[in-house]
Amino acid sequence: MSPDPAEASEPAQEPERARRLSSARVLDVDPLLDDPKTRIVVCCGSGGVGKTTTAAALGLRAAERGRKVVVLTIDPARRLAQSMGIDSLDNVPRRVKGTEGDGELHAMMLDMKRTFDEVVEAHADPARAAAILANPFYQSLSAGFAGTQEYMAMEKLGQLRSRDEWDLIVVDTPPSRSALDFLDAPKRLGSFLDGRLIRLLTAPAKLGGRAGMAFLNVGMSMMTGTLGKLLGGQLLKDVQTFVAAMDTTFGGFRTRADATYKLLQAPGTAFLVVAAPERDALREAAYFVERLAAERMPLVGLVLNRVHGSGAGSLSAERALAAAENLEDPRIVDQGGGKAGLRNSPDTQGSSHPSAPETAAPAPEEGSPADTERSVDRLTAGLLRLHAERMRLLARERRTRDRFTARHPEVAMVEVPALPGDVHDLAGLRDIGDRLAARRPERTEHI
Repeated sequence: MSPDPAEASEPAQEPERARRLSSARVLDVDPLLDDPKTRIVVCCGSGGVGKTTTAAALGLRAAERGRKVVVLTIDPARRLAQSMGIDSLDNVPRRVKGTEGDGELHAMMLDMKRTFDEVVEAHADPARAAAILANPFYQSLSAGFAGTQEYMAMEKLGQLRSRDEWDLIVVDTPPSRSALDFLDAPKRLGSFLDGRLIRLLTAPAKLGGRAGMAFLNVGMSMMTGTLGKLLGGQLLKDVQTFVAAMDTTFGGFRTRADATYKLLQAPGTAFLVVAAPERDALREAAYFVERLAAERMPLVGLVLNRVHGSGAGSLSAERALAAAENLEDPRIVDQGGGKAGLRNSPDTQGSSHPSAPETAAPAPEEGSPADTERSVDRLTAGLLRLHAERMRLLARERRTRDRFTARHPEVAMVEVPALPGDVHDLAGLRDIGDRLAARRPERTEHI
């Protein structure tokens, strides 16, 4: 099989790549975390790139450098709690034990429905709040309406920031198809609350008195009859009850959403895009970078996670494969003591004696020195092939990274090497935090 032209040209591309990487901006998270003006760090990126681990590692590093930190994760997975030594996380910040230094680390996981309930309880009188919480349509809306999770993440962020209890809030964004859905959630909820159906359903309550009753009896009868067939009479009644009870709180939702959106644009907020060195992940990262710029959100850089490396980078994939093939089939090259006896050697050329027929070499006896040597050759050949695959992977990652860098040279970047296993404790998070510090001289890459 012929080699991949892109792979074959890799050595020639190294000087050009080195020039590009030397000019790329390097992200160092320590000045960001140490700056008391930095109050919110938002980690965003596509799913499965390590946002939760990155957020936890940043929170731990900031806390051990003296800040009082809370990490808010939207990911329902239990990885954050497990890595921090906590049995479970809920909607209340919990102190993480075992941290070093003078700071504090707290962690919490968003409970979407509980946060919605808290908003209702805080902005409605007790009787109305009880009616809303018991309403079947509200229970469905608070548990699964599109955009509710993202909106409630912003609600919780606004609550945490308004309490002014923590020096730094680190947010792990929702694991949705687009990690920037939380930016759109307030607009979607506002569109829902301002929609034509909601306005029609709230109109009778707003008119009041006989006019309202007349509207309800005449104008609404036709609409409710049609909607009743589509939605079911009981559901329509639940919706009308919910809308009537929530009418006075609709404006509060929009006001708080707008305030949190402005908070995300404020100088004290920093966005970090997290990605893996894969084509789809970096394509999504490029979209995040462009979207954040369009929304005037303060982006500080890109965390390129799970970057592979090799301690034998000078051995190319092509050379490793050639050596493996030579070990697997020694007849490819002459490994004997000389050329005497070969068919085309001067000693045999022109001789009247016919050449002896070629015979296959007998298989070495099991356990003999020749058999042991053959086993070592096979093992070495396998390792060389694994190395060749690793070098091809590294080449793909470099090309993908370089394309992103060429497209967005203004984005500072830090690379975090791939680890041999999952992070499951504070020591692992601390190690990730060290690797996020770009100036750490002893950083190594795992094979």
